[in-house]
Amino acid sequence: MQNQHIAAIFNEVADLLEIQGANSFRVRAYRNGARTLENLSESVADLLATPGRSIEALEGIGKDLGAKIAVVVETGQLPQLEELRQQVPAGVMDMLRIPGLGPKKAATLFKELGLISLAQLKEACEAGKVAELKGFGKKTQQSILEGIPHAQEAGKRFLISIATASADEIVADLKQLSSISQVAVAGSCRRRKETCGDLDVLAISDNSAEAMDRLAAHPLVEKVLARGETKQRVRLRTGIELDLRVVPAASYGAAMQYFTGSKEHNIVIRRRAIERGLKVNEYGVFRGEEYVAGRSEEEVYAAVGLPFIPPELRENRGEIELAEAGKLPKLIEVADIQGDLHMHTTASDGKATIREMAEAAKARGLKYIAITDHSKRVSMANGLDATRLREHWKAIRKVREEVTGIEILCGIECDILEDATMDLDDEVLSEADWVIAVLHYGLKQPREQIMQRLLNAIRNPNVDAIGHPTGRMLSNRPPADIDFTTFFKAAADHGVLLEINSSPERLDLDDVQAAAAKSYGIPIIIDTDSHNTSGFNVLPYGVDQARRAGLTKNDVANTRPFAEFKRLLRKS
Repeated sequence: MQNQHIAAIFNEVADLLEIQGANSFRVRAYRNGARTLENLSESVADLLATPGRSIEALEGIGKDLGAKIAVVVETGQLPQLEELRQQVPAGVMDMLRIPGLGPKKAATLFKELGLISLAQLKEACEAGKVAELKGFGKKTQQSILEGIPHAQEAGKRFLISIATASADEIVADLKQLSSISQVAVAGSCRRRKETCGDLDVLAISDNSAEAMDRLAAHPLVEKVLARGETKQRVRLRTGIELDLRVVPAASYGAAMQYFTGSKEHNIVIRRRAIERGLKVNEYGVFRGEEYVAGRSEEEVYAAVGLPFIPPELRENRGEIELAEAGKLPKLIEVADIQGDLHMHTTASDGKATIREMAEAAKARGLKYIAITDHSKRVSMANGLDATRLREHWKAIRKVREEVTGIEILCGIECDILEDATMDLDDEVLSEADWVIAVLHYGLKQPREQIMQRLLNAIRNPNVDAIGHPTGRMLSNRPPADIDFTTFFKAAADHGVLLEINSSPERLDLDDVQAAAAKSYGIPIIIDTDSHNTSGFNVLPYGVDQARRAGLTKNDVANTRPFAEFKRLLRKS
């Protein structure tokens, strides 16, 4: 039973309780418990099974939630959730997907009008019944009506690559206005989360109407959903929604800090402000009615006794304590990466030749690469058997002699088969410069089988690294069920590197597990898994993931010069 699954159960319980009007402290307890589980690197199932360990010692997990976690781990479900689902129709939960409609408003629609589906809600809005409810009105009713057809789409989360491309284009366009002196993206996109629910853009402008007109006219904008004097909400053609807020220069830093989040991080910042007799909000830092700071984020953090904290770390996972102690890490940057150890060519499912990939990598400033085409198990990708692989390596060595200024390793992305053996025998693997072992198939196997496969690969003296360890694909394929404590310990003991795969669909390892790997002293590699020369463009997403994990240049193996990197390899 994975932590994320239990967290999802707790979040749903919280929503259902809030719809029913339960005590706010009770609702908050479930939400806090869910967040603790989402950020926990160790499996709660393993923790419960370890003598002398107590799950109740975790922050936000008391005796009551601890007992419920034990029930979910043992049975796979929570009776309380099933009971709540019987009491609240599924259609009421669907209403939560409408932008701006939270559990309290959904509860009012359910209790006051008896609405139990989006279709009924649409009819009530069209009949003007929703506008008559206390706390709603005609404006809210219209907003709900417009949001119903897009409820499912708006409820989706979008890959960081999609969110970033949209945000960057909008911001670049707004920068063309002379009336805008400063503009940038905030929110989860700025924190570089792997997925985003929506986008927040902040601007300083002496003509807010002009800024909003410019946004409304942008080719990416499908529809203006709402517009006021200083805020505009639009829906982009990708389906993602974007808020533009025009703020005064004196409030820009405070607004950026506030809207960047995370909520949990900001709660601690506000608490520190109160302890110092201050108040922090999106308008600035105040002592009573007196404005103290807010033009820059540095001012806001300084007011509460902290240095500037990089946005990627703002998740309340210990960054406040590190900042207070003056121990914030110097996070890795894209420019630190010297090598890329995972890429494909026309020998398997790539679209470029060995030479083209090498020249493209060299043009981007890389000093070394590994060509890692698929092994034979991945037949749909024209995977290589031993004979074809050896011929491929000959071709790589020839290009290595002809292309100067970059080192090229003869590598292979070798599948770990469902029976826990390697897709190629040891005799072949021993001839490789670099072997990255992966799970592609059988990801739904029980934990015991998944772990046997991973541990066998780690113990194989020819394997240098485990690539995209969980095999997940964001939004459409869940991760394999891994015992990370055992996995990390084995990798550390055997000197096997672990990958952060930069593909926005993967970003595997995730940030929580990458941070845990660091605690075991395991060097991380950040690779692009490129299948063409433009594939190198995804590298920043992998670096962002590493930054969210708090990784520095020294924590990542392929920031080292080639000679130093080679010393990390098991066959060196």
